[in-house]
Amino acid sequence: MAARFKNLDGSLPHALGNVFKWAVGDKLAGRRRKSPDTAPVRRVEPDLAALATPPATGEGARLTWLGHASWLVQLDGVSLLIDPALRDSITGFIRRNVGPGVPMEKLPPITATLVSHNHFDHLDMPTVLQVGAPVVSGLGMTRYFRPGSPPVTELDWWGSTKVGPVTVHFVPAQHWSRRGLNDVNETLWGGFVVQGSSACVYHSGDTAYFDGFKEIGRRFPALDAAMLPIGAYDPGWFMEKQHMNPEQAVQAYEDLGARRFLAMHWGTFKLTDEPLDEPPQRLDTEWGRRKLPREPLHVLAVGESLSVRRAG
Repeated sequence: MAARFKNLDGSLPHALGNVFKWAVGDKLAGRRRKSPDTAPVRRVEPDLAALATPPATGEGARLTWLGHASWLVQLDGVSLLIDPALRDSITGFIRRNVGPGVPMEKLPPITATLVSHNHFDHLDMPTVLQVGAPVVSGLGMTRYFRPGSPPVTELDWWGSTKVGPVTVHFVPAQHWSRRGLNDVNETLWGGFVVQGSSACVYHSGDTAYFDGFKEIGRRFPALDAAMLPIGAYDPGWFMEKQHMNPEQAVQAYEDLGARRFLAMHWGTFKLTDEPLDEPPQRLDTEWGRRKLPREPLHVLAVGESLSVRRAG
């Protein structure tokens, strides 16, 4: 079946030959870097009393990293989950390196769940169904939800919907989609811009570096925070079509013109060859190389929250 969706530049996922070379050939030949399956990653106990009440209108946004690409975003009286994968493992065999920032049973009431795309580390169906909130995602995603599941609002790139007083925009990413044998690029992937009364934040979803960051920044010129992936990049020849390394993530941050950089997509699940704790080290080095001010850079502990608010 022909792919329904393509990236903005027309690109598609790796051909099967490249996938075999990465997954089998290079591994058997010893050409892939070896690193441990675990590493120490900082986690703090969340302030559950504070998280129980989202910031009200005019009070900015509270962003809590739950691990990997999972965030609790609270603003204007609503609580949103983005790409929640909160169980002990994904796909049954990739186990967590560090526990979720907030366990499912301790989450506040969730107004909506935002799902960037259908890969198992972003659409963890048991988590989404247990949370039970309405879902906002890309085109074609309803196919994965049975009757009686939470309702799904599908958006095209640059489409938007209201979640209470908050506007959620679905924006392009450089990635791909697949969940089964015959659904390659049959559902749309992307990121989110969450726009409230006194804060506007961006979550990239899974993405490689691409020119689209500049267009997102042009259309949303007042991003108070950008949640950007810094892990799952090694080996670069294979991964750079779908993920960013830390150096590319810094360039994406500058392209976006965001006020703050929040690192994600590292330290939780061992998906690629780099050590789990390497990405923030490379991020810190690149930040220093570019002589950027330190105050906007945030590598949160799992479970840690940051409040952001529109300047002025």
